[in-house]
Amino acid sequence: MKYLTPALLLCALLSLSDAFCTAKVPTIGMTHCQDDVDKTWHAVGSSWRNSACMDCTCDGCCSAYGIPRGIPDDCVSVFDWKACDYIVHKKDDPTVLCTNYARVGK
Repeated sequence: MKYLTPALLLCALLSLSDAFCTAKVPTIGMTHCQDDVDKTWHAVGSSWRNSACMDCTCDGCCSAYGIPRGIPDDCVSVFDWKACDYIVHKKDDPTVLCTNYARVGK
């Protein structure tokens, strides 16, 4: 029980954070780093987008997309993995995009 309360609090705080980043511990003198998701190697100073839609450098990665909030009831959001973005459209007609909502994050 001693650890349950802090764990629940941490989960609640994480759910409030929509855009997220991860940090890496730098290694002095390194010339390359490995992407944790794709296992690809990249030169220090470079940047890339991995298959989890994270924009990365050797220092860490951040989500490459904003998360829709306040979507109207007649709309739905669908994540497009190719574009690394949410598409918000009418529930009954995916060809009609919704524009009246906010985005949190990038």
